Amino acid sequence: MKNTRIDLRFYFITDDGTSGSGPLEQAKIAIAAGATVVQYRNKAFSDPDFNEAQAIAQMCAIHGVRFIVNDDMILARALGADGVHLGQQDADPALARQILGPGAVVGVSAANLEELARTDTAPCDYLGTGPVFATGTKADAGEAIGLHGLSEVVRRSGLPVVAIGGIFPESVEACMESGADGVAVISAITRADDPAAAAARFAAACGTRPRVLQTPWQDEFLLIDQILGQPGDGRDPQGLLQVGAGDDAALLADIARPVITTDTQHENIHFRRFWQSFFEIGYKAAETAFSDLAACYARPLALFVNLSLPATVSRENVTEIYQGIRKSLAACGAVLGGGNVSSGQDLAIDMFAVGSGHGRIFPVRSAARPGFGLYVTGPLGRARAGLECLMQGDFAFPGLVEAFKYPMARFDAAAVLADHRVACVMDISDGLAGDVGHLAQASGITAVLDLCRAPADPEFASFCEKYQKPPADVMAEGGEDYELLFACPPEVFAAIGRKLPGAFCVGTCRAYNGESVRGLPEAIESFGHTA
Repeated sequence: MKNTRIDLRFYFITDDGTSGSGPLEQAKIAIAAGATVVQYRNKAFSDPDFNEAQAIAQMCAIHGVRFIVNDDMILARALGADGVHLGQQDADPALARQILGPGAVVGVSAANLEELARTDTAPCDYLGTGPVFATGTKADAGEAIGLHGLSEVVRRSGLPVVAIGGIFPESVEACMESGADGVAVISAITRADDPAAAAARFAAACGTRPRVLQTPWQDEFLLIDQILGQPGDGRDPQGLLQVGAGDDAALLADIARPVITTDTQHENIHFRRFWQSFFEIGYKAAETAFSDLAACYARPLALFVNLSLPATVSRENVTEIYQGIRKSLAACGAVLGGGNVSSGQDLAIDMFAVGSGHGRIFPVRSAARPGFGLYVTGPLGRARAGLECLMQGDFAFPGLVEAFKYPMARFDAAAVLADHRVACVMDISDGLAGDVGHLAQASGITAVLDLCRAPADPEFASFCEKYQKPPADVMAEGGEDYELLFACPPEVFAAIGRKLPGAFCVGTCRAYNGESVRGLPEAIESFGHTA
């Protein structure tokens, strides 16, 4: 999988040849102005420069800017960079892909059509092409190819192209009109009389927005005070918290039939910052935990959140995470009970959700019986399709992307199922193919799937047509739909269907015949949450 969704519009390259400010200060200026990519270029790199490069990497991560290392894939890996940019005389792009992994950004320079013809672009995500205009930054820069040469490389490459060489704000529009996805800038900023003003002009020409610079979080106790001081913490409509967050432990009021579940969200496994805002990450983390309560017919009461924070997260980022969590809490009437903050290698959110069980029934996945039908409470595959759109940088299906970013725990559907005494329920987080297998194994039955008549809304159908994917395959493989999968007699579903018009049949339960699941499309596996 190549990293196809990259905002290349304002591609800044640090300058190690100027007598002015150093690379770190240059990067700060560019990031504040609105740069979307920062490439660390230091031809004289030595061990003492590592801390500077690491500081630039952290600054980029905090602000959602891609950090690319010039030439050196080993340094890129050591810094945890987003990727590497290779010249014609540097390492093989295929080796860079092998070393840095499928999610890394791999760029390569192809100055003109001749270099493009001898470059293996298959492992690459973008090309750097030029000089488009004459430049004095690189002593070995070749002859300028002009706008016509740029457009020819764009036409023949099949990859996003970044124009480089002699570019000023006044020439950005012409480069974009020639097909470039972005422009790379060095000396027009670093050697300008006023680098910040020059960077701002480039940002305006590239259509990017300025930023207020943030710093990495540092003090655990200050951060906890900040979290507790956010609006909404005092709301506890159910009177659950006798002693709330801020002490060593929380004291809860008596809970009838307490139901407890845990869940986790880890960066680069469950989410990526370049695909989701911190608000969206927080919201989805809470909803995924609450979805387990919905599948148990439990009324949500409280959520406890443990954060593992790397140095690439700022206090402002944490505020956004908790704003997303609070949106979920408000939607289901639960309260933030407390949690913990610690440092870690990657951003991780571990959740502990508490609910009150239904007074008469607690559904389990082991209660399916031969003769039951298999049903779901709503559409399948939309979240998976949304993830594919994010991976491809395809903005044509906003509803699918929203389905991936903003799942909803189906407490509404759970109430209907509870009223009809449905005893076999689980939420669909790993995709229908995987979760129906869990249900079948727990119940000792064979689940026979039939998705031929499963409804597909127009947007989902258009996505499947565009990417030549059978709708049934996407629905089965799915993942992160967070609808409820349930089994019950067909006559019970007939009554449920009148109250849940979006629910539909996905198969039947039969006596076990040696296979847990039949009817799966070929080569379909359960969803692995790997972002």
